Amino acid sequence: MEFNLIITGVGGQGGLTLSRIVGNAAMHEGYNVRIGETLGMSQRYGSVLSYLRFGEDVYSPLIEEGNADLMLALEPAEALRNARFLGRDSVAIINAYPIHTATTLVGKERYPGLGEVEEAIGRICPVHMMDFQREADGINPRTLGVLMLGYAHGKGLVPLRKESLMEGIRLTLKEKLWDFNFRALERGIELARG
Repeated sequence: MEFNLIITGVGGQGGLTLSRIVGNAAMHEGYNVRIGETLGMSQRYGSVLSYLRFGEDVYSPLIEEGNADLMLALEPAEALRNARFLGRDSVAIINAYPIHTATTLVGKERYPGLGEVEEAIGRICPVHMMDFQREADGINPRTLGVLMLGYAHGKGLVPLRKESLMEGIRLTLKEKLWDFNFRALERGIELARG
């Protein structure tokens, strides 16, 4: 078994923390885990990309183009920017909550419409797109990634047990953050089954 996950978003969204939660969950199940990060500019609003691979025999963190099993895109334009990792057998889960950059705000670049993002990615692989941020805001805005992870788990797209994901949260986050994140995981699973 080998699983290739791409987590993409912008600085401040918690993508790096999410990769550590999933990595700790996979190690809890005894898998070899490799994580690679391209921080571009990990300060607020710069592109952030995490590669996470786990399985019995995984040696490199890098995922070849077209070989991601799953993409969790915390920001829609970042899904487009990293679409090269998606292939026919991939699935993309995209947060339909744009974060505009300075260049799009002043009109130097055009931000793609959400429909355009969904259509472009949908030509490559199945897409699940919704405003996950709104759901996370109802719990705690910082739980976006865990809520999307719960959604992916609820759709059967993450080959890890829920208990392991909860252990990943415990191993990665401070105890005062556990409850919010457990609730976000549950809410994501509910949304997937709803």
